[in-house]
Amino acid sequence: MIRDTSGQDAVIAAVPVWRQKKLVAGMVLALVLVIACFFLFRAFANGSKSINASRIKIAQVTRGTLVRDVAVNGRMVAAISPTLYSTASSTVTLKVKAGDMVKKGDIVAELESPDLTNLLKREQANYDQLEAEVGRQKILARKQKLIARRDADQAEIERVTAARTFERFEKAGPSGVISKIDYMRAQDALKTAEIRAKHAEAATSLENEDVDLNLKTKSAQLEQQRLVRDDAKRKVEELRLKAPVDGMVGTLSVANRSVVAANTALMTLVDLSQLEVELEIPETYVADLGLGMTAEITINGVTTKGKLSALSPEVVKNQVLARVRFDGAQPSGLRQSQRVSARLLIEEKPNVLMLARGPFVESEGGRFVYVVDNNMAIRRPFKLGATSISAVEVVDGLKVGDKVVVAGTDQFENAEKVSLNN
Repeated sequence: MIRDTSGQDAVIAAVPVWRQKKLVAGMVLALVLVIACFFLFRAFANGSKSINASRIKIAQVTRGTLVRDVAVNGRMVAAISPTLYSTASSTVTLKVKAGDMVKKGDIVAELESPDLTNLLKREQANYDQLEAEVGRQKILARKQKLIARRDADQAEIERVTAARTFERFEKAGPSGVISKIDYMRAQDALKTAEIRAKHAEAATSLENEDVDLNLKTKSAQLEQQRLVRDDAKRKVEELRLKAPVDGMVGTLSVANRSVVAANTALMTLVDLSQLEVELEIPETYVADLGLGMTAEITINGVTTKGKLSALSPEVVKNQVLARVRFDGAQPSGLRQSQRVSARLLIEEKPNVLMLARGPFVESEGGRFVYVVDNNMAIRRPFKLGATSISAVEVVDGLKVGDKVVVAGTDQFENAEKVSLNN
């Protein structure tokens, strides 16, 4: 027979009520202690951070004139760097090498273009032909003028002869020596001769005008052909490329004896006597820039001044290229593509609250600063204004004399209060 487990059961006495209340109270007290410890730890972490004062930099708020400027880098470039192009499809013969020094007017390359050479010969032949025709026209003009003058003179002689005959008939008429018919016939002959002489003189004038007009037309054709020939001659002369400035051969874009098309870049010349500074300016400053703005350029430790002369209309990799021309004489010893640094002076703001610029501008986003008061750095909001290379403008949140941590705030980890010790 299998026995049950009833024999193993034991009666347990009930827990008193006062012990249950004590257990609940203990649990509540433990929870309160945990919460209190959490808030105390958080307060300690935020307000009791301690930093050695030697690891930070402190500056004082002052009032003065803020010069807005921007520091940029750049390089020396030639103010004049012409590029020579081929004027026609041709074979190029280079007369210089990259780096050679040339003078203005020196031949740097020769182009061989049979088409242009043949064109010049054809236009020269046409010009010679028209020149001969103009000469022939001049001879014809003189000849026709002589013929017209001869006819006019002949008509004048006939008129004079008729006038003399009529004069004799007129004197002999009253005596009855000649008949009336002969008298009238002589009178008609005189009128006819006068009319013929008059028309001959007019025809001579018209013939002269016609001859002069034909000669003028031929001369105009000759002048037109001369212009065409001179243009062809100019194109042939341009096959000998000459240096437009004194300088150095910068780059050669084609190889010697290569065949190129018209308007192909052949080489670039660099005028080393006129250099400018090409600056790379962040696009955030472009709106504040203007032509004629003063720039301080530092070259090999020497600072010189210049004027902003040009701004590029396009933005490349968040930067805008600008050109600065030296104000006065160009410094000596400059080289093409030499790296330089520059400082652009944007504007001056007098009588403003100023603070030395430091990493706090970037780390705090220009919205918070740590003000030092009795060895305690307290985080305080403030409003940032204009900025320059060395200082920033304080619009609100600080006053003259406040001491501000300008470097080393990255160690504070956004704590509200930080204790500074020595």
